[in-house]
Amino acid sequence: METRSVVSYKSPLGAPINIVKQTFSSARSKPVKSISFLAGLHGDELDGVYLCCLLLRYLRDLKATKPSAFLGEINIYPAVNPEAICNGSRLWPFFSVDMNRLMGAGKDNSLTVATSQELLADVKANSDLVVDFHASNQHLIELPQIRVIKEFERKLLPLAMQCNMDVIWIHPLAEVLELTLGYNLNRAGISTLVVETGTCLRINQQFCHQVFKGMLNLLQYTGILDEPPSQPVSRPIIVNPSQVGMVMANRSGLFLSRVWVGQQVFKGDKLGELIDPLRGEVLEEVVIPFYGQVFTLRELPLVYEGALLARVALEGEEPR
Repeated sequence: METRSVVSYKSPLGAPINIVKQTFSSARSKPVKSISFLAGLHGDELDGVYLCCLLLRYLRDLKATKPSAFLGEINIYPAVNPEAICNGSRLWPFFSVDMNRLMGAGKDNSLTVATSQELLADVKANSDLVVDFHASNQHLIELPQIRVIKEFERKLLPLAMQCNMDVIWIHPLAEVLELTLGYNLNRAGISTLVVETGTCLRINQQFCHQVFKGMLNLLQYTGILDEPPSQPVSRPIIVNPSQVGMVMANRSGLFLSRVWVGQQVFKGDKLGELIDPLRGEVLEEVVIPFYGQVFTLRELPLVYEGALLARVALEGEEPR
């Protein structure tokens, strides 16, 4: 394993801050393909950092015992926004900017844009395939899923099917995504899968180990590793925009869920309650108007009117 600093800058007090890449070289003089795993663009999304740790541990042991298994090159960027990670914040501290909204920003003299562009250039130069790990915000918990922009569906869907996800969510392009790492890499012809799982500031070990198995399967499927996965991966639900049902809060209050993320629900099932903590009253019994699987669920109980409570992957007609 080779450790290299791809971007380096100094803090206001002069301490060096480095964005580190770990590389496992190919046993072949000409690697079949190169893949990069990346985490920590948002500093509060720790599931991805842990996933990189799992990959590093596995690959380091495999390199020591079976170096011939590495037919391609594997790069891991485990913490690409180190100051935000140390601060536990989504945004880059001091600047209060989202690093994942600077990838298409063009040239700029600011430290944030220059650092983001250097990172993007290094990933581009060393990758045929990229996996970008994310978690949800503090309000929601997400089933392991890959989000695919419709424009890249044909190219990405066969790869996403190999990753042991519960859901593949295909959705139209939003303008804000044009500045993200995933969009810019895909536009450059580098297949990039954006994984979302769990919730921020937490590590969901069950979800992480599920995704980890999917990443090993992806490495085998693409021919980068000659090491068969220990067990087959599950087949995900493929969800198009018209197949996503959303349940919103009709009142402000505290939301108490009565289901869990991943649960299959039926029309008329109780999603939970909205309560008024000052009066001790139930404001609303929230009923699910769809049949399907809950793949996003409210995690933070405090809600305002109009807040998202759940997303349901619709499954057509209910069984009778």
